[in-house]
Amino acid sequence: MTGVIFDPLIPMPILYGACALMALVVVLALWRRLPGWWLRALASIVLLMALVNPSLQDEDREPLSDIVVMVVDESASQRLSDRRDQTAEAVEALSAEITSLGMELRTVEVPDGIGDAGTELMTAMSETLAEEPRGRIAGQIFVTDGQLHDAQRAPAMTAPVHTILTGRSGDWDRRLTVKNAPAFAILGEEITLTIRIDDQGDVPADIEPMADLSISIDGDTPRPFRVPVGQDLDLPLTLPHGGMNVLQFQLAVAETELTDRNNAAVVQINGVRDRLRVLLVSGEPHAGERTWRNLLKSDSAVDLVHFTILRPPEKQDGVPVSELSLIAFPTRELFLEKIDEFDLIIFDRYKRRGILPALYFSSIADYARNGGAVLIAAGPDFASADSIYRSPLAEIIPAEPTARVFERGFKPEISDLGTRHPVTEGLEQLAPVALDADAPGWGRWMRQIEVEAFQGQTVMTGIDARPLLTLDRVGEGRVALLASDHAWLWHRGFEGGGPQLELLRRLAHWMMKEPDLEEEALTATAEGQTMTLTRRTLSENVGDVTITGPEGATTVMPLEEVSPGRYTATFTGPEPGLYRISEGDEEAVIGLGPSAPREFEQTIASGAALAPFVDQTRGGTMRIEDGVPDIRLVGEGRNAAGRGWVGLTPRNAYVTTNLTITPLVSPWLFLLLAGLLSIAAWMREGRR
Repeated sequence: MTGVIFDPLIPMPILYGACALMALVVVLALWRRLPGWWLRALASIVLLMALVNPSLQDEDREPLSDIVVMVVDESASQRLSDRRDQTAEAVEALSAEITSLGMELRTVEVPDGIGDAGTELMTAMSETLAEEPRGRIAGQIFVTDGQLHDAQRAPAMTAPVHTILTGRSGDWDRRLTVKNAPAFAILGEEITLTIRIDDQGDVPADIEPMADLSISIDGDTPRPFRVPVGQDLDLPLTLPHGGMNVLQFQLAVAETELTDRNNAAVVQINGVRDRLRVLLVSGEPHAGERTWRNLLKSDSAVDLVHFTILRPPEKQDGVPVSELSLIAFPTRELFLEKIDEFDLIIFDRYKRRGILPALYFSSIADYARNGGAVLIAAGPDFASADSIYRSPLAEIIPAEPTARVFERGFKPEISDLGTRHPVTEGLEQLAPVALDADAPGWGRWMRQIEVEAFQGQTVMTGIDARPLLTLDRVGEGRVALLASDHAWLWHRGFEGGGPQLELLRRLAHWMMKEPDLEEEALTATAEGQTMTLTRRTLSENVGDVTITGPEGATTVMPLEEVSPGRYTATFTGPEPGLYRISEGDEEAVIGLGPSAPREFEQTIASGAALAPFVDQTRGGTMRIEDGVPDIRLVGEGRNAAGRGWVGLTPRNAYVTTNLTITPLVSPWLFLLLAGLLSIAAWMREGRR
């Protein structure tokens, strides 16, 4: 290509100054009526032309092809119905036609976003355009169902934008949404979940405005409900247990519905206790009584009711009752009328004094069988004839006293079974000082009551490996027997002390059936699509764990022992939904991913989300079911879409391979002309 250009010999500011000076000279000559003013003007023009240096530019250009960017949606919603086939058909037809026009095609496939990011069409378009020169972009095409979750990342659109829609105009779908669900709830208190069922798309006239909904907790048998569509539904709920509660909502699939992937929702709510109500009954004042009280009062989550028997019935000292400040022991109220209000009952060195008749002990035993918890801290009286073991409580106590009491120092030890039990697992790591290599560095206790454990699990031992702490399940409740009243020595720091506070905390939580302290349990925690499985057991061997996915596919995985009684495995779920895990008799459920994936919030194909970008560039939105549109070439700024066609704008881009610049006139010729014109002006004005 050849053309004339100007290549100034001096900087432009100086050139502008010269132009102003010469114009001033010509104006001055004209004002003075000099006859050669016009010759002076011609000379000035010639000098300026010499300084501007007009040149002939000759370019060798190589044309560049235009580029069309086609973003193909391959997200989860594109797997509904026959959208994949529609996409493949459209991509094949458009690719062939664009290539036949001599244009280059950049095809980008967009999978699901990481996590629950949804469909990121604009991110893919931005990254592709960043690698291409904008001057060659002739058009941008989206082959999608219209899902768009990153509109804020859209690049500047300088070429026609077209949306090629998959899906069918007659599609309809029913969707379940959990509008509010707390992350945790207090046990015993009612919470309210709000759910909603909506119909989308072209709903057939014969579809009922009612839906069948089933609700299950932790994979139990679902409960069916008949609910209306298009209304907010408040669901009152009280959590059945502490720890993670997994609620699954399942909507029955309606006839001709597009998909059932958004007919289910999984909600996980952590159940926590508000307050732990503890009844502490001390048989008599002793050195460890205040320790028990202080430990329980130090926990702000504990409501403590403490009674100490200071005046047993047999005490006769002649003090008038009117002068006593002690209150009567409300035995009937505590052990008959309000016993179920307590979460834990502790007997601290308590013995039968005639205060609690057999009926009350029977009530306590029934309380334990019905789900209560009883902890017995035994003193010397437990081995005597007045022992509470000689009462109906014997039916729930896991060990029988032999009437022997050892009054010598010993160091508590964790039994082999205790190393695997969650109450005592790892307690030896809390030892303040390692006194020897074979036992924890705990301080000694100075008294132990000999008992023979005939049921339950002995997790700690004392003198000659005799049972020290025995745990047992009784009906729905739990019972613990501590065969010593010298645990307070740990709290006082005797010989370094020991983990009395941690032991009591674990005991209380185990007796309250906290899931984290169950000795036989299978639990799962999730982070994104990855779950971590943990199997706790008192057995030395476990089998493989079976994982059943949302679609019914099963996976069998081995468990690896990471510590005594604890086995783990890691599994990445291929898709969001509810997973069931089982090993032996233990089962668990967990939800992976969001309760309502963004990809299935709007399943009906629509170009509404992309419409602003299409309208801005005068592009078009076409449905594949109406036929794949033809490709036409249109001028820049013209309408780029019509009935059955979409347009691309040729850019006529090129690259310059060679450039030659030749001056049009020699500078010496300009100088000669300027000199001649100046002389002519002088001569004309001189003759005058």
